[in-house]
Amino acid sequence: MKAIVLVGGFGTRLRPVTYAVPKQLIPVAGKPMLYHVLDLLPPDVEEVVLATGYKAELIDAYVRAHPPRWPVRTVPEAEPLGTGGGMKNASAGISDPFFLLNSDVLAAVDLTGMRAAHAANGGIGTMALYEVDDPRPYGVAALGPRDRITAFVEKPEPKDAPSRWINAGVAVWGRAALDPIPPGRAVSFEREIVPGLLPKGVYGFRLSRYWEDAGTPERILRAQELLFDDHRGGPGGVPTGARGSGPVATMGAVSVRDATFGPYVTLGDHSTVEPGARVENSIVMDGAVIERDARVARCVLGPRARVHAGHEVVGQVLGEGAEA
Repeated sequence: MKAIVLVGGFGTRLRPVTYAVPKQLIPVAGKPMLYHVLDLLPPDVEEVVLATGYKAELIDAYVRAHPPRWPVRTVPEAEPLGTGGGMKNASAGISDPFFLLNSDVLAAVDLTGMRAAHAANGGIGTMALYEVDDPRPYGVAALGPRDRITAFVEKPEPKDAPSRWINAGVAVWGRAALDPIPPGRAVSFEREIVPGLLPKGVYGFRLSRYWEDAGTPERILRAQELLFDDHRGGPGGVPTGARGSGPVATMGAVSVRDATFGPYVTLGDHSTVEPGARVENSIVMDGAVIERDARVARCVLGPRARVHAGHEVVGQVLGEGAEA
């Protein structure tokens, strides 16, 4: 069995960091977001195909330099093709069935159990579903007996939402689900294709633990908390020479002497937190510097960003090389 991971999208809600770094390579709880998604895959997956778009060359270079445990192939698109177009573009030689994962969904999903449920149901597809309070930003499923999806509505108004169970961005599809996708143009799989597949049997697979669409600064930091609490971040504790509480994940050599950390922090390679500084609930990317006696909370600091001595920065996103 193979997997397609959708790695398109411009990460506009995470700008200015994503002007330099695709969102899938932003570190979360000690590893790039993309690698937490790959961690969901069963060990017997034979190949992972990354359907890449924005900054595809950076993603390709990263996975070559840091190979996951599965064979990975990147298939870039020359122009944005949407979810369906990206699937079609990356589908050469795909298995039947195949896994489909969004690269910005950080969740607890049993893909082995999902694959077994798909086989037992005998339909063309099985979609992971997660219950939310406000379904307006998502695709929403109406469910019948045995959680067969009877209708699927993208981004409905509250009065039109058939349930609160949303598309969680993880699925198993039969290869025949690709047949209706026209090649060579942008296609929304959810809007244009899924409704026509429902008569062939599309089933829901309900998630019960946690799920986060890590597309905004607030959500990526919330996802980091969830991953740390699920022991999917590492290594925990605080770095040698620092004070405070963990978990703190370091992604290489860091300088943190006499700095203080609150919970839920990722430190990129060659980042520096000077004496007297305090960092909590933040992502500090490669080469970023937090100077003496500064405070950083609920922030995403891009590569080589700098927070000046004594400054307090709360709830901000700093792009590559930015200063505050």
